[in-house]
Amino acid sequence: MSQLPTIEGILKAEENLTGVTDVTPFQRNLNYSEEYGAKIYFKREDLQIVRSYKIRGAYNLISNLAPSDRKKGVVCASAGNHAQGVAFSCRTLQIKGVIFMPATTPKQKIRAVERLGKDWVEIVLSGDTFDDAKASAQKYVDEHGSVMVPPFNHTLIIEGQGTVAVEIEKQLKKVKPDYVFVPVGGGGLISGITIYLKNKFPNVKIIAVEPEGAPSLKASFDAGQVVTLKEIDNFVDGTAVKEIGELPFQVLKEYGIDGILLVPEGAVCTSILQLYNRDAIVVEPAGALSVAALKFYQEEIKGKNVVCILSGGNNDIERMPDIKERSLLYEGLKHYFMISFPQRSGALKEFVNDILGPDDDITSFTYTKKNNKESGPALVGIELKRKEDYQSLLERMDKYGVKYVSINQNRFLFNLLI
Repeated sequence: MSQLPTIEGILKAEENLTGVTDVTPFQRNLNYSEEYGAKIYFKREDLQIVRSYKIRGAYNLISNLAPSDRKKGVVCASAGNHAQGVAFSCRTLQIKGVIFMPATTPKQKIRAVERLGKDWVEIVLSGDTFDDAKASAQKYVDEHGSVMVPPFNHTLIIEGQGTVAVEIEKQLKKVKPDYVFVPVGGGGLISGITIYLKNKFPNVKIIAVEPEGAPSLKASFDAGQVVTLKEIDNFVDGTAVKEIGELPFQVLKEYGIDGILLVPEGAVCTSILQLYNRDAIVVEPAGALSVAALKFYQEEIKGKNVVCILSGGNNDIERMPDIKERSLLYEGLKHYFMISFPQRSGALKEFVNDILGPDDDITSFTYTKKNNKESGPALVGIELKRKEDYQSLLERMDKYGVKYVSINQNRFLFNLLI
């Protein structure tokens, strides 16, 4: 196993990154501070050069390579922020790099890596999943002797990510943090932050925040060892990993963890929309995890100094309709039904007049006409203004004898039809 990262290594990394990465803003957010009765600070890694903290670890590792290793070039597998960090580092240090990305990677992300790496980076599209790309990258390293740059499981990577904490300490000035909420995927960021802040502020509570659909850290802590999840939800793609890094896991075991919170993907979507609508802050799903966590700790953080790491802002605008949909479903404001409609004129009009409340809205309607039958099935999506209106909607459907099945409550039908 690699040597455990140290606070000295983090300080050395800070010196190494000076003039290369930005010292990102540290802002007290008035809206969230008022809402939760606390002093809520945002560490804005979404405003970093490559719009995420990943450049810190990538550059710290690559810049420390021996001249002989630099000549061999570097390799990584990534479909997101790590690839951009490696690409920027290759161009800055003038080291050749090969980046393996799944063939399914959105063109926007591929273009971002091309723009950052210029002629110093070759992009290879391989397989349909990250695991496919990772296997291809490892094969390339075995054949060519290049240096693999892992996204989180390396001492220099962790020490690079830990420089986020160095900046936080300086930007807090004389204020002592009570809580720090950190998004967790492979564990590089939280292990670096934990090493530094636990040394400087022994009483600070560091909370690991994972998406509910990819709880790799929690599963490993529950088992007492690193475990591999069989399936994960890839929606929060910046933190959706099947296995926490072995080195970050050892760091967190040694220093301890003050809490592991699993946040539903729908709650993450609500936070993405709130950050944009309230403060014009654009974050990716992983970047909203720490803010989404506040709702679940609202009692504990009252009157406290709280830091949220906004880890990245590489959000694809084309995802916004899906983000809004997931938020509405989570908040109980969007409901889908399979309804048996009479096959006669005026049936839909009666449904609108008799069943819908004054603030209810049909947002989708798919009807299949059946020959020689009195009724046909319709898939209906209804958006509510208030969560509390749902029960009265059901009561009206029952009162008027509407035959329906709630799709939201049936996971199999929901995944099949929506």
